[in-house]
Amino acid sequence: MRQQDTCKRCRRTGVKLFLKGERCFTPKCSFTRRPYAPGMHGQKRKGRPSEYLMQLQEKQKAKAVYGLSEQVLKNYLAKASRKGDRGEELFKMFEKRLDNVLYRGGLAPSRRAARQTINHGGVLVNDKKVDIPSFQVRNEQTVKLAKSQETKAVGERPAWLLLNAKTKTLKVSGEPTLASGADFDIKAIIEYYSR
Repeated sequence: MRQQDTCKRCRRTGVKLFLKGERCFTPKCSFTRRPYAPGMHGQKRKGRPSEYLMQLQEKQKAKAVYGLSEQVLKNYLAKASRKGDRGEELFKMFEKRLDNVLYRGGLAPSRRAARQTINHGGVLVNDKKVDIPSFQVRNEQTVKLAKSQETKAVGERPAWLLLNAKTKTLKVSGEPTLASGADFDIKAIIEYYSR
């Protein structure tokens, strides 16, 4: 995907999704330069959006942030429905994806970069190579890069991830909670699919 297409997603949703890693923190970020929707009529959009549109936009945000397809999102929702509180369980599934754990732990500059590293066999979970970005990391598992690579931490590390700075190893020491904050409204996504 081209850089412009990635940045258009942020502009379309109206919030920074941090899809480009470090670039999103610089003045070069296209959302910073043009904080309106892309296209010829992007600056002219007026009026209050409908409830359906707001739910759709929250779903699109979640898909863009985690790099999910429509079918994968539906599958996650079906699994979350069987476990209990759908919103909380859905958020846990998103956050415990291996590509997200690498990004949140500061071992990759973006989720896309984390996904590429995983696909190329550059990540070990409990000292075993894992090449599936959607792999669900469980409690007490350790995640590290197979080869020593230069990494730059982007953003804050959540409390449920512990980083050993010497070995650059992440340990999952808890559960992510919806109260810690999501970049989108989980309830709106559930309402969108329960229509």
